[in-house]
Amino acid sequence: MLKAGVLGAGHLGKIHLRLLQQSSQYELIGFYDANPEYAQKIVKEFGYKYFDTIDALIDAVDVVDIVTPTLSHHECAKKAILKGKHVFIEKPITNTVAEAEELIKLVKKHKVKGQVGHVERFNPAFKAVKDQIISPMFIETHRLAEFNPRGTDVPVVLDLMIHDIDAILSVVKSKVVKINASGVSVISNSPDIANARLEFENGCVANLTSSRISMKNMRKSRFFQRDAYIAVDFLEKKVEVVKMKDAPKKVDEFALILQNAEGVKKQIYFENPEIDENNAILEELETFADAINNDTTPIVSLAQGTEALRIAIKIIEKFKK
Repeated sequence: MLKAGVLGAGHLGKIHLRLLQQSSQYELIGFYDANPEYAQKIVKEFGYKYFDTIDALIDAVDVVDIVTPTLSHHECAKKAILKGKHVFIEKPITNTVAEAEELIKLVKKHKVKGQVGHVERFNPAFKAVKDQIISPMFIETHRLAEFNPRGTDVPVVLDLMIHDIDAILSVVKSKVVKINASGVSVISNSPDIANARLEFENGCVANLTSSRISMKNMRKSRFFQRDAYIAVDFLEKKVEVVKMKDAPKKVDEFALILQNAEGVKKQIYFENPEIDENNAILEELETFADAINNDTTPIVSLAQGTEALRIAIKIIEKFKK
């Protein structure tokens, strides 16, 4: 079993602590949090071992799970990597692309593994259809959340939209060549509502909308490609797959047939992929353990996390212009 420790015991950090303790692939050694008084409350409530310095925790483990505020990701990860420890870093990977690129070089130099916590990659609905999203040419995403003061220290792009940026980059095998974006600050000092249009070299276009001051929660993505329409509801963990094929010569009376001006007939049919329930955070942590144990590339590599951050920052820069 891999010895693991958590840096940061906030809302998400507590979830990581609980899941690492449950996991059969990790031995939870303990945690560090910058607030000693709060940390002692966690100790009393859950019994986890508390380390009073970051270095002490790093020295005691094989894997460092970094769930601290984004501004400290680079410093924490660098300390761990320099001591030969594997690092799991919550999204976004770091505060700047330069910091992220340094971490990529460091993990390679010190021969350790790194993964970024883009948890939607492990959402069972997305996993059920990901292999069917082959050549999307238009993508539309909506990620809306009710207001929560937690996370408003960063623009909504880094808080919410980056999930969709990463998911899109994982299925569109082409380079982003153009970005248009707008953002509005309503209650925070940084944008609370944002819309971005990404244009890819292969002609694919993605339209992303995110808001953290909505009346209801929504996390939906729609992928349009030549042979299919695929909708993913990340919140409800549901999918809708509509496909098209050449109509057979003998058509069933209940078949849905479309005919174009040239007389070509196409049949529309529906698929219902099986969705396997999972705990996405536990799965991302355990696949990281697999990557370490089997010396394979993590599902969300530091390079992929860096590319998502790069696009997110370019979107934010468009707001300023």
